[in-house]
Amino acid sequence: MAEDQILPDLLSFSRFCHRTAGTDRGHGPCWVQSHSKKEKSGAASRLQGMRLPNEPPLDKGFLPWLGHAFAFSKDCAKFLLKMKKKYGDIFTVQVAGRYVTVLLDPHSFKPVVTESNTKLNFTKYSAILMDRIFNLQFPDYDHNKEKALLKTQLQGKSLSSLTQAFLSNLKTVLLIDENGTKNVWKKEGLFNFCYDVMFRAGYLTLYGNEAAQTNQQASRVKDRIHSAQVYKIYKKLDQLLIKLARSMLSADEKKEAASVKKYLWRLLSVENLKTKVNRSNWLESYCNHLQELGIHHDMQERAMVLQLWATQGNVGPAAFWLLLFLLKHPEAMSAVQEEVKKIYFNCVMSTISQEVLDNTPIFDSVLNETLRLTAAPFITREILQNMSLQLADGRKYHLRKGDRLVLFPYLSPQMDPEIYEDSEKFKYDRFLNPDGTKKTDFFKGGKQLKYYNMPWGAGTNVCIGQSLATNSLKVFVSVMLICFEFQLTDPKTEVPAFNTSRYGFGLMQPESDIMFQYKVKVE
Repeated sequence: MAEDQILPDLLSFSRFCHRTAGTDRGHGPCWVQSHSKKEKSGAASRLQGMRLPNEPPLDKGFLPWLGHAFAFSKDCAKFLLKMKKKYGDIFTVQVAGRYVTVLLDPHSFKPVVTESNTKLNFTKYSAILMDRIFNLQFPDYDHNKEKALLKTQLQGKSLSSLTQAFLSNLKTVLLIDENGTKNVWKKEGLFNFCYDVMFRAGYLTLYGNEAAQTNQQASRVKDRIHSAQVYKIYKKLDQLLIKLARSMLSADEKKEAASVKKYLWRLLSVENLKTKVNRSNWLESYCNHLQELGIHHDMQERAMVLQLWATQGNVGPAAFWLLLFLLKHPEAMSAVQEEVKKIYFNCVMSTISQEVLDNTPIFDSVLNETLRLTAAPFITREILQNMSLQLADGRKYHLRKGDRLVLFPYLSPQMDPEIYEDSEKFKYDRFLNPDGTKKTDFFKGGKQLKYYNMPWGAGTNVCIGQSLATNSLKVFVSVMLICFEFQLTDPKTEVPAFNTSRYGFGLMQPESDIMFQYKVKVE
C-alpha cells in the first residue's frame, strides 16, 4: 500500500488520538477551526445534544471533547464492532473533538470511494501529516499529478525491470554469505527476518546499488552491509511512527526521532543518491519531478524518506504473515510449493517474466486470504460540503461539512462472518473456484459484493504500487521455498496477536515476534 492511500489514513488516526487540550496546532478547538458562523453553530448544537434530521446515530461518549478517544486509540476494531452492534452499519462518534461518521456496509462503499474530491476529500490533511512525521512541506502540493507520474513507473516495462532488479537484490541479501555459514541453521524472529529482507531488497531496487567495486561479489557484499545499516536506522523510525503521527512522543523519543530522521535525510540526499548505480526509473522520475517543482534540497531529502516509508512500510509485514500462515498450514504450504515448481523457478534464475508471475492462482488466493486477515487501513474522507449519502438499501443520511467519513474494510467486508464462513480462520483456497480459477463472487444479504476484500484501497486512491508489491512477495516466497529449508522453532507456537495500536495504519504488525530457523538447501 502506497503513501497516497496511507497518508490520509494516518492523519485521520492521529487527529482522532491527538490529546492537546482541545486545540490543534494552536488554531483553536479542531471542531470549529476554519468553520463559518453557521457551521460553528451546527457544531455547537451537537455539543448541546441537538441533531439535524436524517443524520446517522450519534454517540459522543462520556468524556467532554475527548469522547471515545481512549477506546478508539487502544483497539479501534473492538470499539467499532461494539458501536456496530449498537447502532448498525452507519453511526457518528465523537473522538478527540471531531465528529467521525463510520460506514461499515460494503454494499454502500461505491459512492464514497468514487465521489469527487470537491465533496469527499482524501488529500486535504496529508500535508499536515507529512510535516508532523517527516518535517516535509510542499508548496502547492498536487497529489493527483504526483500519483499519475509515479504510476507510469510502476507498470508495463518499468514493472518488469523493477521485478528483475528485486530478484537480483533479494538474492544479494539472502544468498550472499561473506561469513561462510550458509549451510548452518540460523535462528531469528520471523517478523524481523521478513521485514529486514524485504526492506533491504526493496530499498536497493528503488534507490540503487553501491558503486561498483573490483568485482561483482565485492559490490554485493557492500550492498548487504549498507542495506543492513539503513534498515537498522529505518526500523527505529517505524517503531516511533504511530507516536509521531499522534504527537505523543516523550522528550527522549523526540530526540531519537530527530536523530533518526537527520541520518536518513543525509543518506537520501541528492548528492548521495547521485553516487548510486542502477537507480530505478521510478527514482529518476521522482527526483526530476521535485526539481521541476523547485523544491529545496532539504525538502527533497525529506520527500525521499517519506517515499522510503511509503514503499517499504507494508511489504515486510505482509511477507511475515504470508510465511507464518504457510508454516502453520501444511496443506497451503504444499499447494504453493507445487505451484512454484510448475513455473520452473530455481535459485540461479536471473529473470522471471510477468506472464509467469500472473499465472499463480494458488499463491494469489493465499495472498488475498493473508491480506484479508491482516490488512486494516482506514479509508478516510474529509466532508467538504453538506451532502446526502444514499446507502444501497435506499436509506439517506445527511453528512455535515467539517466532519470526517471513515470506512474500515477490516471489519466489513474482510472479517464479516456473513460474507466469509469462519471469517477468523485462514483458508488458503478461499479465493479459488473448484476449477482452480480466481473466485470473485462473494455475497452479503443475498447480493453480490463489488468490494469484498480491500487491502489495496479502492476507487480514486487505490494503491499504485500493488503490482510491484505483489510481484515482490511472489518472488520472496518462491526463493524461500526453492532455496531454503525453514521451520518454526516450536511448531506449536500460536499465531501472535496484533499490536492493536496499529489499526488504521495499513498492514498489522504482531504484538510479539515468533522464532524460526532456516538454512540454504544443500545442492
